[in-house]
Amino acid sequence: MSETAYLPTTPHELTARGWDQLDVILVTGDSYIDSPFIGAAVIGRVLEAAGYRVGIVAQPDPANPQDIARLGEPALFWGVTAGSVDSLVANYTANKKKRRDDDYTPGGQNNRRPDRASIVYANWIRRAFKNTRPIVLGGIEASLRRVAHYDYWDNTLRRSLLFDAKADYLLYGLAESSVLELAAHLRSGADPSAVRGLCYIAAQKPEGALELPSFEQVSTDKLAFIEMFHSFYQNNDPITARRLAQRHGNRWLVHNPPAPYLTQPQMDAVFALPFQRGQHPHYQAQGPVRALETIRFSISTHRGCYGECNFCAIAVHEGRTVHWRSEDSILAEAAALTALPGFKGILQDVGGPTANMYGFECDKKVTKGPCPDRRCLYPVVCSALRPNHSKQTRLLRRLRELPGVRKVFVASGIRYDLILKDRQFGRAYLKEIVEHHVSGQMKVAPEHTQAHVLQKMGKPGPQSLLDFKAQFDALSREVKKEQYLTYYLIAAYPGCSEADMLALRQFTSQQLQTHPEQVQIFTPTPSTYASLMYYTEMDPFTRQPLFVEKDPQRKERQKQIVLEKAPLPPARKPSAARGSGRK
Repeated sequence: MSETAYLPTTPHELTARGWDQLDVILVTGDSYIDSPFIGAAVIGRVLEAAGYRVGIVAQPDPANPQDIARLGEPALFWGVTAGSVDSLVANYTANKKKRRDDDYTPGGQNNRRPDRASIVYANWIRRAFKNTRPIVLGGIEASLRRVAHYDYWDNTLRRSLLFDAKADYLLYGLAESSVLELAAHLRSGADPSAVRGLCYIAAQKPEGALELPSFEQVSTDKLAFIEMFHSFYQNNDPITARRLAQRHGNRWLVHNPPAPYLTQPQMDAVFALPFQRGQHPHYQAQGPVRALETIRFSISTHRGCYGECNFCAIAVHEGRTVHWRSEDSILAEAAALTALPGFKGILQDVGGPTANMYGFECDKKVTKGPCPDRRCLYPVVCSALRPNHSKQTRLLRRLRELPGVRKVFVASGIRYDLILKDRQFGRAYLKEIVEHHVSGQMKVAPEHTQAHVLQKMGKPGPQSLLDFKAQFDALSREVKKEQYLTYYLIAAYPGCSEADMLALRQFTSQQLQTHPEQVQIFTPTPSTYASLMYYTEMDPFTRQPLFVEKDPQRKERQKQIVLEKAPLPPARKPSAARGSGRK
């Protein structure tokens, strides 16, 4: 693939284009993968389509910080992202051990993404260019650290990333429309402080802004931190959100309301941009990236998730309202994939944050925003949602009929409670999946089986899992396929004890007739209710004390209780001292 098909990343490519300066330079902690699944590539292509000259400095050399200056200085702004994963999540396990592998680095070795990459890159830029153009933070690391937040790796509250990185602006969420509006303001010299989806630092609190408890307050008062997070969480929808302001010392973080969700034609236009679906040749020469194995021939059908699992950050990054692409857009992308080198007739995934949320939403939420006092799926599926799987079933059938397509997999997670709730089309959808879109095993994510732990997760009870398994097994027999469910499970979640993990093991053995092999230790990531529980050791909805396992060895024991096949000794009961991490 020719370098000219990609956004430029080397001085040679600028010379070849006859450019002496770029308008925007994006710096990312990932290798440059030109794919609609990669945020930096999407933002770069969106700006390019609007007429801006855009370049990418991917994984600047940690041994040579001057590498960040290889494309010169931009005329408008620097865009800085840690990459597709928060840099500390990418670099460390749940027990804070250094990871050796990185799926977004050539060759797979984890040696190119610095800890707190957004801060590091901003510092390198200022070191290379004094009084440089504005630095704009973006991506998942910035989005989830945009207000005062709990940082698991420091085990403390940290300021908004804007202050620690000493950046000028922060764009949160998916940001296609926000970045275009910001670029237009900077090009014209206009004040961008009203751009939606933007955070910035001000000397004064804007008039009418909702004041959050200050950084100093939340750092010393866990109840104030809970209050702050509730207000932050409830002001993340474009229809209902207010502008927020939070004092940090003698300055203010100003958090504008989210940008409106893209319309369907706008989404279709983004996915029609000329993504090359590969790694830029400059980086390909350094080795392949494993991420391409799963995304090169996959299709994203929709954005957002109304599941609102308490350990998941999608609600504050992509939003609680689902919006989807047209069938024609998805089919056109699939047809284009069949023409790519290396395509063997298999679409590896067709889905989104949750696969079976395509094509339906709550009519009230679309016009009035999410309900402030209830959730769409917890404790049960809301009667106003009315799940309807007919559109996704039709889409999957049309994809299977495309010339050159032999197999279409649905590898994204599926909410089985939605399938059970859809009494008109749910069974037909599941039969479609079972017969045509599963390869031996289907992955589901119950996460746990104990009611009080599931309540802290915001997940449905175990009966819906059993009902779904019965349907899945019956349909597999009906289509004469030997297929199985595999289960994602979480250990050491707030509220979970060793006794709970032993009960989980017994449930999976006796009720599910399986021995789980995929158990992960809970990682507290910024801006989730689960991390709020972990830090405060309280249920944020009741303010009642909550057992939290914080000892690394005992976290590992919780995991091994489920994984080990040998008989285990009785589980120990939690103590308040052990739960709080105190000796």
